[in-house]
Amino acid sequence: MAHLKKSVVTLRICGDELVPEEITTSLGVSPTTAQLKGEKIVGRKTSTVRIAKSGMWRLRASNREPEDMDGQIREIFSQMTSDLAVWRGITKRFQVDLFCGLFMGCSNEGLTLSPESLTTLGERGIKIGLDIYAGDDDEQEAST
Repeated sequence: MAHLKKSVVTLRICGDELVPEEITTSLGVSPTTAQLKGEKIVGRKTSTVRIAKSGMWRLRASNREPEDMDGQIREIFSQMTSDLAVWRGITKRFQVDLFCGLFMGCSNEGLTLSPESLTTLGERGIKIGLDIYAGDDDEQEAST
């Protein structure tokens, strides 16, 4: 099985009552991006203004070519608290997931995740979301 061409991984924490500074303090790391519910957000490419429907805190790992989700999971979680009580509090109050954009270079590519990565996510109650892009979608960027 050939490795996927590229992976993009972002930890996302979302909720109407989310205050990004509280998440930053709890986890001990600053987000890549964050927003409050009701905040005006200007599109990077279009400059279109929209209003955030929910609060969001995101921490994005470096993109990897070829795919290396295990490395990206280590990169994200090595920066923040490993206190599972803190994580239980966050996952009880907010929606938490690990968004993964997976880009194929050709057909029949795949990946595996280590038991360590699965344990890290499972202990914290974090879901994995996989968006898989075919080779012809390669120029498309994962919307994290």
